[in-house]
Amino acid sequence: MTERVALGIDVGGTNVKVAFVEQDGTVLAQGSVPTDPERGPERFATEVAEYAKALAADHRLSWENVFGAGVGLAGFMDVEKGWIEESVNLHWYDVPMGELLEKALGKPVRMDNDANVAALGEVWLGAGRSARTALCVTLGTGVGGGIVIDGRIHRGVSTMAGEIGHIQVKNDGELCNCGHRGCLETLSSATALVRHAKEAGLDGQSGDLTAKEVFDLADAGNEVAKSVVADMIRWLALGISVGANLLNPDVIVIAGGVVNAGDSLIEPLRAAFQEEALLRVARACTIVPATLGSQAGVLGAARLVFQ
Repeated sequence: MTERVALGIDVGGTNVKVAFVEQDGTVLAQGSVPTDPERGPERFATEVAEYAKALAADHRLSWENVFGAGVGLAGFMDVEKGWIEESVNLHWYDVPMGELLEKALGKPVRMDNDANVAALGEVWLGAGRSARTALCVTLGTGVGGGIVIDGRIHRGVSTMAGEIGHIQVKNDGELCNCGHRGCLETLSSATALVRHAKEAGLDGQSGDLTAKEVFDLADAGNEVAKSVVADMIRWLALGISVGANLLNPDVIVIAGGVVNAGDSLIEPLRAAFQEEALLRVARACTIVPATLGSQAGVLGAARLVFQ
């Protein structure tokens, strides 16, 4: 086994994914454990470390060969200090998570937010592989973004670079959780798509309506669904064109569960983007669906260690 093995830790609201990854991206072992943020940050760090060490032992991986850990989680943080300033999903505020994990693991720890590490994962091993400048956009509860330039995350001066979901694209739009109106995520997130479909009179086939069902209905010729999907894509194209005009990327990776709609999302998005972005920007850029799925975060977290 190579001596350079990284521990990737992807902290979600429900589960923590853990993986031991070699420098070429080979996954040696992986697993998951419940997040349970209510137990508190100190206990969380201890139990994640215990699980990681047990996973390594089960797969006969030498702990001495693990030279560091990378962590991705949702929230605002001081990346250099490994300090979580605010994680609404986990209900943690002002937590020295880097320090806690370093103590529990006995290894150096690097941290970043989940959108950034997922973007890094896609550029390292997924749809954005080898891109010089990549903009990664995740469509979920909101619209997240990550920027990777020359293989490294671009964070900005206060680690807020890539917040594409809060570009205001509709002046008289709906109120966003950030306090502004007309943000992209109020118009093009999976949550917004479902909300607008319900407002237009669509219902789920077996329970609550999902974004996939809205796309399926549109594909089947439902005129209401087609209109809702078209609006969502139009606003998304406008938002990512703003980001693309600033960054001039060679690739834009679209991630999140909505990507399962396949060409029903990607093809019209490409066409709308060509109309919205500057011509030279659009011609140089390819829009592609993410390929790593739920693995992007844990692989990107591991990649932090190799940088």
